[in-house]
Amino acid sequence: MNFKSKNPFLNNKSFSPTSRAEQAHEATVIGYDQEMTISGTINKTILLFLLLTASAMVIWWLTFNGMNPIIPAIGGAIMGLILVVISSFKPQYSGYLAPGYALFEGLFIGGISAIFEVQYPGIVIQAVGATFVTFAVCLGLYKYQIVKVTEQFKSIVLAATLAIATYYLISWLFSLFTSYQPVHYGNSLWSIGISVFVIVIAALNLFLDFDRIEQGVQQRMPKYMEWFGAMGLMITLVWLYVEFLRLLSKLSSRD
Repeated sequence: MNFKSKNPFLNNKSFSPTSRAEQAHEATVIGYDQEMTISGTINKTILLFLLLTASAMVIWWLTFNGMNPIIPAIGGAIMGLILVVISSFKPQYSGYLAPGYALFEGLFIGGISAIFEVQYPGIVIQAVGATFVTFAVCLGLYKYQIVKVTEQFKSIVLAATLAIATYYLISWLFSLFTSYQPVHYGNSLWSIGISVFVIVIAALNLFLDFDRIEQGVQQRMPKYMEWFGAMGLMITLVWLYVEFLRLLSKLSSRD
């Protein structure tokens, strides 16, 4: 299968079969003589999660001790995006870029989590729990092939993901230059429905990410691709967590 993941990070030619020969040659040049494995990718995903959590906890603690979390949140998001872009073009450096991404993204997650927690006490633990449950369910459904990643499945998720990205971009531009109020703002039933839809699509992207990582192992890609795959999973999980925060805040504000 050569259809790429809908994760904007894993949707990269680095996982394509046509690039396998180039990566093998490159791996030989830089001394990587091992191959990508599932267990290795899982271990690196756990490590990235721990780094992100540690970074987020620092910002969380500083915020509740008087610091404004906006600046580190914005700075972390920007730096995280830069590292993602670099790694997309230079996956062989993912062993250095992925931990950096986790640390910077932790600043972003810690900042926005603290902001939401101040407004809606208890919302963070709910969002974390919902994210982990969603991940575990999707992983189980994929592992036991209850949900199969077919070409039709990929096409549907791709179309939905592109629709979401286009809608968010257009809404942001309109709200920036006009007095237009996007439908997904506020706590209306329409807004809540949009958040639920986005969460479903984010969760479906996890299946595609699992599939791409499995393909990478089958194609015997270099060891550094474990970092690349783990970084991609973290991107999807961060997206899912943020969307859960948004949904829960809308539901809380209706009480």
